[in-house]
Amino acid sequence: CFHYFLFLQLPAGFVSPQRCTLFILPMGANGAVMSTGKINYDAFGERMRVRNFGMAGNQTFTVDQLMLFKQNIYYEIDWSRFFCQKKKLDASFIPMQVPADANHMGQVVIGSSSSWGMGVAVNTWYGALPPNGMYMHVFTEVGCFPTTLMAFTPESGWNTISTFNWVLGTTDPMDFIPPFFCGKSQLEETEKADTFFTALDKGAALFSE
Repeated sequence: CFHYFLFLQLPAGFVSPQRCTLFILPMGANGAVMSTGKINYDAFGERMRVRNFGMAGNQTFTVDQLMLFKQNIYYEIDWSRFFCQKKKLDASFIPMQVPADANHMGQVVIGSSSSWGMGVAVNTWYGALPPNGMYMHVFTEVGCFPTTLMAFTPESGWNTISTFNWVLGTTDPMDFIPPFFCGKSQLEETEKADTFFTALDKGAALFSE
């Protein structure tokens, strides 16, 4: 993540946390899917473990996904049946950091800047999401924590994730190892790999059926 001064001076080298656990409030499918969950995130290994609980229509769902960006795959884990689906994952975009080609839209203060501690300065970034989508993300000035992640694809519409209660470090390294029953899962043949956002959408749709 890069910090830009108000007059667009040269960026200073602030970076997002590389290993962390955080809670999320995702909303996808143009508002039709709402949920809350937890992410264990490892930027060094380019891995995420996402656990979600929510509603799609009038159905509740629970989703457990292990995303391995370096391997270009992710697992959808169904503990009730000890079953895994292994799918293609687009590794070109990792949403917990500002992409290198992001454009800086501007800086605002959430709350008030009248006195110390009354507000939080945030920077908004935007860019293209391959092949024909776009994203807009908001990161804190101090610490470079993403507070809101938004992405649009023609297939899934707008997806929004709000984050809170960040904890630095990995709480459980075993989160990044597929369960034993995933070992025999065959990679599904699809024309297009899922992104982080479309994977969340498809997981919610699958487990709410």
